[in-house]
Amino acid sequence: MGGSYFFRTHSGQYLITINRSCVDLTSYMVLSDTEKKAIGSICFLAGPITLLENSLVLVVIAATTSLRRRPSYMFIGSLALADVFASCFFTTSFLDFHLFHRSDCPTAYLFKLGGVTMAFTSSVGSLLLTALDRYLCIYHASSYKVLLTRWRAMLSLLILWSTTIVISFLPLMGWRCPSTMTCSHLFPYIRKDYLGCWTSFILVFLALILGAYALILWKAHRHESSMTSLQGAAGTGHARMRMDIRLARTFGLIVLILVSCWLPVLSFMLADVSVILTHAQQRAFAFCSTLCLVNSAVNPLLYALRCRELRVALVQLLQTLCEIGRCKTATEDLTSGLPSAENNFTAISEDELPELGTTPLNSVSGMVNNQQLNIRK
Repeated sequence: MGGSYFFRTHSGQYLITINRSCVDLTSYMVLSDTEKKAIGSICFLAGPITLLENSLVLVVIAATTSLRRRPSYMFIGSLALADVFASCFFTTSFLDFHLFHRSDCPTAYLFKLGGVTMAFTSSVGSLLLTALDRYLCIYHASSYKVLLTRWRAMLSLLILWSTTIVISFLPLMGWRCPSTMTCSHLFPYIRKDYLGCWTSFILVFLALILGAYALILWKAHRHESSMTSLQGAAGTGHARMRMDIRLARTFGLIVLILVSCWLPVLSFMLADVSVILTHAQQRAFAFCSTLCLVNSAVNPLLYALRCRELRVALVQLLQTLCEIGRCKTATEDLTSGLPSAENNFTAISEDELPELGTTPLNSVSGMVNNQQLNIRK
């Protein structure tokens, strides 16, 4: 991309020459000392928590045969892996640049930024695969095992990660700004058209996630309405909270957190494509970007640790480790047998899984089928 070199002026400003056009790196380092302390505290707190939570999820899934062979937990494992990368790449690169003013050469900076982009893109992509997995479980319950086999899940993950890696490192491979007129005001060396394409890519992912959950809720509402009309007002709808209401509560929380964490930062990126951002807006973007890290910290709580099967596997793993270390544990009352590897239903949390009668169900689709059998009887 032409002649590029780095030097420091007498005034202390860091400049980079790209095709004979200078970019002032200090224009990107806009945080005050107070803001540095605040944003540093967020990163130092959320970073290690995100790393520990998602590493724990990965260890439990990898150590449990019945979980790691099921597509739904493969997607959750992919989400945890992406969030582990996010905690490492984002925290180190963000603090280096904004707090410690480390000014890398263009290649080193774009490599770090590519790692951050890869992590967050894979995280949102894994959320999409998880949403589509639940959609297939609801709308194609009878043929779910045939439609979503283990090999198809592995192929979808391979496509996701391959596409993500290529898209994330396009600036490092040459798609960088040739002059200051085309550079982003949020990221050095990044072209505005690349930023616009990536932002649109993530927005499409988010729209598909929202659409999948909306269709699931619509299906659940139609099913509950039909069950209420057949069984009467004194049926199970009064004994327990309706399935569609519980699903709406769970999915509403998921969507609210997802949109709250991603919409602000994506809005600033879209604005950066068309207008010149002020320093105040750049500082606001820096704070909003930490919400993406917070989302990675919340993901294990929403998608993994709320699933009873994974919690049971965690307790069993801890019990096994204690037995190896000749420790006495009192967790027998918390453990019950995990489903066999033949059970291939999707991983859904307890709030998404209200019980009907005394029959244990492994998915919302199983609950739907169970109610239909009761009606026929």
